[in-house]
Amino acid sequence: MRFEFIAKHREIWPVSWICEALAVSRSGFHAWLVRAPSVRARSDEEFSAKVRASFISSYRP
Repeated sequence: MRFEFIAKHREIWPVSWICEALAVSRSGFHAWLVRAPSVRARSDEEFSAKVRASFISSYRP
C-alpha cells in the first residue's frame, strides 16, 4: 500500500521525501516497481474480476 502511494505521488514530490515520510527504503520502492505481481496478488485480481462480473450480470431492472 505504501509503495502504491509513492508510485501515485512521485510526480508531485521527490521519491526520497515520500520514502522518508513513510519510513520505507528507496531501494525497496524501486525493487517493487520492477517486481512481478505475486501469486496471491494475481489470484486476488482474478477473484475481484469474477465478483465484479457477477455483480454486473445480476442487475435486474
